[in-house]
Amino acid sequence: MKTASMPDYYHQPDGAGLTEKQRRDRNLVKYWLYAVFVVLIAIVMVGGATRMTGSGLSITEWKPIHGVIPPLNHAEWVEEFEKYRQIPQYEQINKGMSLYEFQYIFWWEWAHRMLARFVGFLVAIPLIFFWISGRLQDGLKTSMLGILALGALQGAIGWWMVASGLSVLTHVSQYRLAVHLTMACIIITAVFYVARGLVEYTENKAQRNIQRFAGWLVFAVLVQIYLGGLVAGLHAGLTFNTWPLMDGAIIPSDLFSQSPLWRNIFENPKTVQFIHRMVAYTVLLLAVLHVVQVARHASGTTHARRAMVLTALVLVQAGIGIATLLTMVPLHWGLLHQGFALVVLAFAVAHWRATKGAY
Repeated sequence: MKTASMPDYYHQPDGAGLTEKQRRDRNLVKYWLYAVFVVLIAIVMVGGATRMTGSGLSITEWKPIHGVIPPLNHAEWVEEFEKYRQIPQYEQINKGMSLYEFQYIFWWEWAHRMLARFVGFLVAIPLIFFWISGRLQDGLKTSMLGILALGALQGAIGWWMVASGLSVLTHVSQYRLAVHLTMACIIITAVFYVARGLVEYTENKAQRNIQRFAGWLVFAVLVQIYLGGLVAGLHAGLTFNTWPLMDGAIIPSDLFSQSPLWRNIFENPKTVQFIHRMVAYTVLLLAVLHVVQVARHASGTTHARRAMVLTALVLVQAGIGIATLLTMVPLHWGLLHQGFALVVLAFAVAHWRATKGAY
């Protein structure tokens, strides 16, 4: 319902009634959000490389300000390396590592943290400018403050994750890794959703049932990404590297060998990988059902064409996942699988937002 505080153009479904200045302001905000979206994708990809190269525990302290400056001379590098040598990962996995080898893993983690700091400024500083200059619609202000808060929470989750591998474990907790990855994807979803809401759509919004199904598809993709985080945290992709059978069967044995039963869902590598496979099939099935739904109720529209493209992307991602599994997760396949999951997520978000029309 329209309120007195909302400008008239806010409710136009196709951007009609906008002045040139309002249109320029919307475009500026939209392109800013696209830039934030790209940097967020880069953070997740560098984070994936950090995990796959075993670099995530190379920086053993959380220094939001001082941590921007890396070691600048040999003595500082030796000091940083000595801190790393005190944690279980070094003692049990990397004992005897050279300073040069430590520098390799250090730079991955440092780059990941620097990108995370950078995106904070990329959100906060333009947000202040757009807000003060009156370029933000009222509804966007609340959305952007929420995204900024999620970013701050994500920083805390990141350190909470790293801390899990500094005292007892030789790697970070799979629970915390999955939460960290999923929160990153939730932020990506929020940013892209808001950005796509600023597009001037030329087609009417879809029926409510289509909108809801599209939204549930986004949720399903996020669940699958969460499960992928568990798989990565347990290194479950390095086992049972066959398809379509797993351990010689469609439904392998010993899926619930741990007690209590719920632990298998999060801690048993076989069970976690099996669930990840099953949810992948489910996402593909949902995408196909969505194509059928949209074809019945909105045949010949861009909604129908987007649903078909989304299904194709999910199918490609399934193929990449199978190749990643069969090759035992080499770096390039692992990163491709993670990166294309973000492509699927982004397209699913764009499709969902488009079914609702413009602001």
